[in-house]
Amino acid sequence: MKRVHLFEFEDQKWFPGFLRDYMTDFLQFASNQGKIYDPIIPLLVDRLKKEKYPVIIDLGSGGGGGLISLNNSLKEDLPELKIILTDLYPNRAAFEHASTLAENFEFVEQAVDARNVPGELKGLRTQFLSLHHFKPADAKAILQNAVHANSSIAVFEAQERSLASFIGMLLSPLTVLLFTPFIRPFRWGRILFTYLLPIIPIAVLWDGLVSALRTYSVNEMQELVHDLQGADTYDWNIGKAKAKFGIVLYLIGSQK
Repeated sequence: MKRVHLFEFEDQKWFPGFLRDYMTDFLQFASNQGKIYDPIIPLLVDRLKKEKYPVIIDLGSGGGGGLISLNNSLKEDLPELKIILTDLYPNRAAFEHASTLAENFEFVEQAVDARNVPGELKGLRTQFLSLHHFKPADAKAILQNAVHANSSIAVFEAQERSLASFIGMLLSPLTVLLFTPFIRPFRWGRILFTYLLPIIPIAVLWDGLVSALRTYSVNEMQELVHDLQGADTYDWNIGKAKAKFGIVLYLIGSQK
């Protein structure tokens, strides 16, 4: 199936920020409760041990990304690990909540564009469930910016263009209804726009289906890195790992 870049509500500037935050809170909760990224822990540990500093600069963190559930496992091998959450549309409440869960979490309050990361943010750049938000030219810009900064980068996607992913997305409104009462920080608005005015379940369903259509395949990710300036100075590890509830696609690039 060819990649199709339809619109997602989360990406639209006109989409109310508080609704975007409710959606990213759900995605964070679902990914961490489901431990969908556990299969890539060895990949992250291996990469971080080779970094000069055990620091993760998480791009497009949304409601806290997949790192909340991974943190304890990563710290077993990397006790000095620091994680810095960033986003183009920072979800401050979620970032603050993440920082209360573990003392090694920090966050940037200002908007951070993954295509042009500030030079002072040094560490392994990660993206969880966010590369598909970018068209090929912008996805290449993210990778190129990492290469220009001599920074390692690790990208992870928890869906693909497959029937299984589409079926999972079709079930997402039910998951929203089940999970919402347990999402923290608690917000009455989240209850209102989930159960009384079900904007969140509908938006999550649409964005989920579109995310699957947008997700880059292994071959497409290989094409993204092929023409980068300095691509030959990097080692690229691109593939997929079997997860408990599906698969995780990954792209990891680091200097040779």
